[in-house]
Amino acid sequence: MLAHITLLDTQPALAASVFLLTLAYEDGATLLAATLATAGKLDARLGFASAFLGIWAGDMGLYFAGTKIGGRFQQSAWLRRFVSSESLMKAQAWFARRGTLAIILSRFVPGSRLPLYVAAGALKLPVRLFGSVTGICSVVWVGAIFAALRLAPVAQFGARKSLGIFAGVLLICPWIAAKAIRFGLPRVRVFWKTYRRWEFWPAWLFYPPVALMCGWLSLKYRGLALPTIANPSFRNGGIVRESKSEILQALMSGAPEFVSDGYLLSAGPLSERMRVLRHLREEHAIPYSLVLKPNVGQRGAGFKLIACESDAKSYLGRVQADCIVQRYVRDEKEVGVFYYRTPGELHGEIFAVTEKVFPSIIGDGKSTFEELLQKDVRASLIAQTYVRRFPELHGKILKAGERLRLVEAGNHCQGCIFRDGSHLISTQLRDRIDEISRRIPGFFIGRYDIRYANDADLLRGENFKIIELNGAASEATNIYDERNSLLSAYCTLYQQWDLMYRIGRANRDRGHRPASVLAVLRDARLYAEMAQSYPVAD
Repeated sequence: MLAHITLLDTQPALAASVFLLTLAYEDGATLLAATLATAGKLDARLGFASAFLGIWAGDMGLYFAGTKIGGRFQQSAWLRRFVSSESLMKAQAWFARRGTLAIILSRFVPGSRLPLYVAAGALKLPVRLFGSVTGICSVVWVGAIFAALRLAPVAQFGARKSLGIFAGVLLICPWIAAKAIRFGLPRVRVFWKTYRRWEFWPAWLFYPPVALMCGWLSLKYRGLALPTIANPSFRNGGIVRESKSEILQALMSGAPEFVSDGYLLSAGPLSERMRVLRHLREEHAIPYSLVLKPNVGQRGAGFKLIACESDAKSYLGRVQADCIVQRYVRDEKEVGVFYYRTPGELHGEIFAVTEKVFPSIIGDGKSTFEELLQKDVRASLIAQTYVRRFPELHGKILKAGERLRLVEAGNHCQGCIFRDGSHLISTQLRDRIDEISRRIPGFFIGRYDIRYANDADLLRGENFKIIELNGAASEATNIYDERNSLLSAYCTLYQQWDLMYRIGRANRDRGHRPASVLAVLRDARLYAEMAQSYPVAD
């Protein structure tokens, strides 16, 4: 048989043959693929993939056949005469409790898969659970067969010894599959949930369409680097390596009553920095808790709430770069207000407002910190971020009713929840933000991060504190509201970047010269190197 199959002309043809054969005889097809791979007739990766996909497709086919049978059963009064509703409910309850274990064992017990998988579909075992478990089991099974033939080729060891090694490898497969499912299934679930919700997509997946937008806009406005002069007073327009202290000083000079004051803490010996920190605290009456953050940073990187002097010493001992020491605003509410003004115009507008929600978990006296994260639908998607933030809580059981705030920095990538805050836009707020913005020389577009106590004050444009102003690299972060579609997010980003390029062109017409693309890339590389020393943000 092997001689006939290897007459096929191409590797894809061999792989397709293995795939189709699995639908008739899974184990034989897998053994054939492993044998071809061992003999060098079929690429091992291609053979593995074809056998795995064929087996998994067959498993899912049996499951969906079961769902059809289950649907027919529900509709047929004649069939329901033979199985009572109580018996059906008991079977469903058994599958809910033992279905995963049964599926694992069936993969390694010949003849059990067909009835069990059909029953799983008929009894409505969740399709994601079934697909994940059978997928992992199929990977283990196919991998075991490939490994056994690779470790014990018949030509080298002889039939009897090869058979013994082969049997030994296959006997431990159920244990391997159970371990893989125990540790892998939660990750599969998180992966599935994450990629269904685009707000959690990694940058390499989300931003290519934005890069294409910028390419088009650079042609439209005749300049790739125009955003670097959208705010001429900020380094690179606020795209990368802008100084937070310089921006804060401009805000404090123009609107001190609306700014959480912050001061530069230059790099240097730790003892000298601690002396300067004590002096700044005393001079400006800044109590603990206070905020320390890098003078150059993005997306909340390195942001820390410092409760005491020992915390400050630990932070400054790690972060060698220039830092900002800033008064901590204890108000619970925070928004991001994206503002723009075209050069030459007297007044600007609010483009978008993002309402920020700081998630928390509540202890039940039984579950560990990690278990509480997994029980929370949203927190489970970025659980590793929270685990890195709270290493001291590893394995700890939170007391019943104990509330733990999971994030302090108002950044989406740090775990903050973003909501569209359009309902917080008012004429008074727009006028106040416009008034503050016009007092900052060379600023035209960016996002204010603001803390405040209640919505009524914010709507009146009163009693709030600006904790940060971001330039051209900032986003209208209301796009990350989970209720928004991916298309609407890209539409908003296109409008935002169109404003950025338009303002950059207007500033170029006024005599400002854009930074070179190479200079921006060099600054981005230097920032990336610098940020490696930043601690996990609070």
